[in-house]
Amino acid sequence: MRPLQLILIILSYFALIIFISWLTSKDDSNLAFFKASKKSKWYMVAFGMIGASLSGVTFISVPGWVQSTQFSYMQIVFGYLLGYFVIAIVLIPLYYSLNITSIYEYLLQRFGLISQKTGAIFFFISRMLIASFRLFLVASVLQYFILDAWKVPFEITVVVSVFLIWLYTFKSGIKTIVYTDVVQTIFMLLALVGSIVIILDKLNLSFLEIIKTESYQSYSQLFFWNDWHDRKYLLKSVFGGMFIAIAMTGLDQDNMQKNLTCKNTKEAQWNVVSLGFVLILINFLFLFLGALLFMYAEKMGIAIPEMNGNIKTDLLYPEIALNGSLGLTIAILFIVGLIAAAYSSADSALTSLTTSFSIDIMRFDEKKAISKKVRKRIHFLLSIMLVLIIISYKYLLKDNVISSLLTVASYTYGPLLGLFAFGLLTKKMIKEKYLPIICILSILFTYYINNNIEVFLPGYQFGYEILIFNGLFTFLSLFLITEPKKE
Repeated sequence: MRPLQLILIILSYFALIIFISWLTSKDDSNLAFFKASKKSKWYMVAFGMIGASLSGVTFISVPGWVQSTQFSYMQIVFGYLLGYFVIAIVLIPLYYSLNITSIYEYLLQRFGLISQKTGAIFFFISRMLIASFRLFLVASVLQYFILDAWKVPFEITVVVSVFLIWLYTFKSGIKTIVYTDVVQTIFMLLALVGSIVIILDKLNLSFLEIIKTESYQSYSQLFFWNDWHDRKYLLKSVFGGMFIAIAMTGLDQDNMQKNLTCKNTKEAQWNVVSLGFVLILINFLFLFLGALLFMYAEKMGIAIPEMNGNIKTDLLYPEIALNGSLGLTIAILFIVGLIAAAYSSADSALTSLTTSFSIDIMRFDEKKAISKKVRKRIHFLLSIMLVLIIISYKYLLKDNVISSLLTVASYTYGPLLGLFAFGLLTKKMIKEKYLPIICILSILFTYYINNNIEVFLPGYQFGYEILIFNGLFTFLSLFLITEPKKE
């Protein structure tokens, strides 16, 4: 497919999204921006969250991960489902009972202002880094397969990408995103299923025939339980996935802000639980697609692309879809699916960052007229920050993006996990002025243990259970700074 054709497809896609934004942004009040006026239908939120939860990272990086980890990622996904049940049973009733806009307002009511700001800052760092990861991947694909041919600098690609997100979110925020996420999820799922059907046809095999082949079975091992030292070990992955879901969804303003737009607790709970079951099927399809991609590449002699001297399995899917011999249909499906998956997560991230920064850090009340103007300025400044971080990844990031994303989450969400657990499981108060020190020490200690674990347990490799260790260290450390309750 020629670069001009791809550009026209992308522009047509964004024309549709901006049109939807125009229809839904008649009300640009703070209540609409932060809470969608609490009128969202749970099934729309749930369906839209499929695309937002998966993102462009899943769309490209999960299929590319199959070569090195096979289907072991499904163990983490099963853990996600357990985590979603915890969120539905414990956290959602809590948030609705407090009638809060930012979930870190719970920390204000439980401990105090420093705790609220500390929680919000760790969310801010976590979500900014993760949103940047996701957009970096998409910008890299656009650059590698389209814009390099036109000599467009990577920096310009990033600026335009973030500008488009800002353009359709700056007025009505989460209200617009609930609707655009539905459209974007539809495009992403069409691309996923369509790609599988086309590649199966090119391999001249049915689904049942492909899973019986020796080549497929070499990629598709699902459970790893022989060696508990292995970072892919079943129990480590399941429990790691469970706490990743609790931290990255239940303790994350980005994902919970959409849940809090539902009319009541019951609808929000249905939203979260149904999402957990659907993600099992969809993530399996992405891994299945990954196996097909490597089988097709091997058959056709397609080399895995390189960038800056590093092999990038993330780029195999776009390489086959855009430069392979699969035809125009899969190229269109891929580019639309990629853009849909990427922007359905990035737009809500930018909105939630604006929400948390406005309410938790700047302490603006959503009912004050002045905060509406400040909110838009904050939204713009955070967009600029997003641009700068994404550009830096071009020179810093070498690993598979999904692996890098989950590793970062394991460090930055640990203090949030420990702090919320301490608030929910104990009745103790803390000396708040020491809380930031505890959180920073927790990350540093976790990093040290992760890099020196073989000194204590020879042969052991941390998987994503490192998040549990991080949260537990924070939880136990908070007992060192407890104080008597104040009347």
